[in-house]
Amino acid sequence: MNERPAEVGALAPDFELRDQHGTPVKLSDFRGRKVVLVFYPLAFSGVCHQELSALRYFHVDAQLLTVSVDSLYTHRAWADREGYEFPLLSDFWPHGQVARAYGVFDDEKGVSLRGTFIIDGAGVIRWSVVNPASKARDVADYVKALADIS
Repeated sequence: MNERPAEVGALAPDFELRDQHGTPVKLSDFRGRKVVLVFYPLAFSGVCHQELSALRYFHVDAQLLTVSVDSLYTHRAWADREGYEFPLLSDFWPHGQVARAYGVFDDEKGVSLRGTFIIDGAGVIRWSVVNPASKARDVADYVKALADIS
């Protein structure tokens, strides 16, 4: 990782990536809503499967966006197999550009760390956690953090 993670209190870096259906998704299009932005290393891997499966049942008043360096075709196959209906965004090319903007790209491994950023309706990062690729996050922490943000 070359950069420090994006800081709480800072404006979230805007981006546009394609989801598993090839549809462009732009972060700033969600202004006025809370966003839970979840970076993960790779589809079809054990810890990522565990985390995203838990997010399938994540029902809060926020838009969930997940990001990895996998191609949109990989995301489509994974979403279809697992029944993921939330956006799986491809940070494939330029490789890891959005993860780099958030300071969660691992240059040695070429994948994202497990970074989560909760962004308020004004586009400001209000909460974050960054774990190494090997350490899962607890979805209950997201729920608690969202409850604390008006």
